[in-house]
Amino acid sequence: MGDPIADSLLEHRAKFPALEKCVHLISHSLGCVPAQAKEDLGEFFDLWQTKSITAWSDWLPEVDKAAARISKIISAQPGTMIMQQNVSGVMATLASCFEYTPERNKVVYEALQFPTVSYVWQAEARRGAECVLVPSADGTTIDADAMCAAIDERTVCVPMSHVVFSSAYIQDVRKICDKARSVGAHVILDCYQSVGTVPFDVTELGVSFACGGSVKYLCGGPGAAWLYVRPDLIEQFSPRVTGWFGNEAPFAFTMPAQSYADTVWRYMGGTPAIAALYQSRAGQQIIADIGIRAIREKSLVMTQACIDWVDELGFKLNSPRAEAQRGGSVVFDFVGAADICRELNRRAFFCDHRPNAGIRIAPHFYTKREELDLFFGELKKIRSGTGR
Repeated sequence: MGDPIADSLLEHRAKFPALEKCVHLISHSLGCVPAQAKEDLGEFFDLWQTKSITAWSDWLPEVDKAAARISKIISAQPGTMIMQQNVSGVMATLASCFEYTPERNKVVYEALQFPTVSYVWQAEARRGAECVLVPSADGTTIDADAMCAAIDERTVCVPMSHVVFSSAYIQDVRKICDKARSVGAHVILDCYQSVGTVPFDVTELGVSFACGGSVKYLCGGPGAAWLYVRPDLIEQFSPRVTGWFGNEAPFAFTMPAQSYADTVWRYMGGTPAIAALYQSRAGQQIIADIGIRAIREKSLVMTQACIDWVDELGFKLNSPRAEAQRGGSVVFDFVGAADICRELNRRAFFCDHRPNAGIRIAPHFYTKREELDLFFGELKKIRSGTGR
């Protein structure tokens, strides 16, 4: 008999035929492609081919449709979401909203932040920002009290991860948001490692901004990132990183200065990447239809099974054991892990390796329980030299 929770949601597996040719434990990095994505991209192509320039009347509404799909997943209010191409671009847009003065110029984030986010904010030092990185005591977690202690009346913003990419540690967002709000600072929550696998409500959390993408647990591929802006802040900022689709009337072609839209489109910038919106549609719809709480319930069971394997094999666990602190992936390390990871991928047991962290794996709603045994069994064979 199988585990009812581990076996739950497998009725959706048929929507991902690529899974029959691999063991896909890398949804924390690249979600499996749904078959429907090919049809949806074909729709984009057909519109381009048959309607030429008039296809824009079909394409542009996809921006708001995609944003609405993400809104459903993160419980955002209508009209608070806009699509972008990647989180680097989102962070650059938001960074361009702020001014730095001697009285308020601090940018606080965790030392385990994803590098691309750090690159954007470190570059703000050219405009007067002072970046303060809160260290990790164990290389896996970030002390919320230490984050709060670093946030003071000089803090402009806190661009933090919801789930740490290198360990799957879930940060105490609400506590940090409360401290930031008390001193007039803005939390920018990077949800890339949580959206699609960890339930959250951006309104309830109290963040000023949130962002993420569709590459990972949303199974939507690259190019369909998103930005949430708290309703009362939408018109407060005028990003310097801008473009014609951030204008109140982009097709009026007014010059020379920007006249910002009074909606969340003011954060759009240049021409949207329409093909990526079609490509990401199926994955977003499937995730929304299943519901994040059901996905989370299965994820906790499956990640615990991975941890049991890690313990059995004597590897170093670099993820939290506590369910409340563990996101959708499990990270573990041992001598030679990077080489083993490369060989696993060559054999279509898909995972990845990160320096100073180890091998990362992430079962998702479409993962079979026996695939975990196949993965660790293959890993054992490679390490022992008994595999092919």
